[in-house]
Amino acid sequence: MLRFLLGLLLLGVLGGIAGCATTGGNPDDPLEGYNRAMFRFNDGVDKAIIKPVAQGYKAVMPEFARTGVSNFFANLGDIWIGVNNVLQGKLGEGASDFGRFALNTTAGILGLFDVASNAGLEKHNEDFGQTLGRWGMGSGAYVVLPLLGPSTVRDGISLFAVDWHGDPLWYVSNVPTRNELYGVRAVDTRANLLDVSRLSEEAALDQYTYVRSAYLQRRRSLVYDGSPPREPDPAESPASDAQPAGGSGRAGERP
Repeated sequence: MLRFLLGLLLLGVLGGIAGCATTGGNPDDPLEGYNRAMFRFNDGVDKAIIKPVAQGYKAVMPEFARTGVSNFFANLGDIWIGVNNVLQGKLGEGASDFGRFALNTTAGILGLFDVASNAGLEKHNEDFGQTLGRWGMGSGAYVVLPLLGPSTVRDGISLFAVDWHGDPLWYVSNVPTRNELYGVRAVDTRANLLDVSRLSEEAALDQYTYVRSAYLQRRRSLVYDGSPPREPDPAESPASDAQPAGGSGRAGERP
């Protein structure tokens, strides 16, 4: 139900983009007014509920237990990561992801121990938004999703239309158990980000701008597997951004 409601809200936001004029600010953020309001809402919910729960979880759970929980959910994620690597034409990486899942699920006791990394099978990070970016779809406008945080038009649609169906937890038939697993994963993820969020709060004069810049740069780096091309010079004409004939299919990706 939550996914359905968030999806409807996202569609409403994206549907309003066409009527929103960009006003002299960041061209990747024509919805800055809405985004800042949603950022404040998310930040309020985080400070009131999510962050205290994550801090309590980190204080109560021994480090080895938290590592096991993180490994368990990361292992489940390797399945969808492998699918996206294959869709991007990176067959070797996809095979490695499926190998990681098989090894960690068996020798790693359902993924509680990351034996695959010690065996030389690298952990990757892929989703359907990156797959679309790999094949030339631009990221579109920056969007802050309710509760889920920073995203873009491309990544948000990919999340609700495709990525969620690639999440093994989605197929847990018992709804209370599935919701509990979602909750544990969310708390564990937030606990792992406590130090990062503290640094951003202390370092940034405008935390919204800091988070937006960090998110867009990270997503661009992920699409290009850590080696993004030179960003276009703003002084260059729009025509200079056009994809040359025979060039890489990823040139359409925006920061």
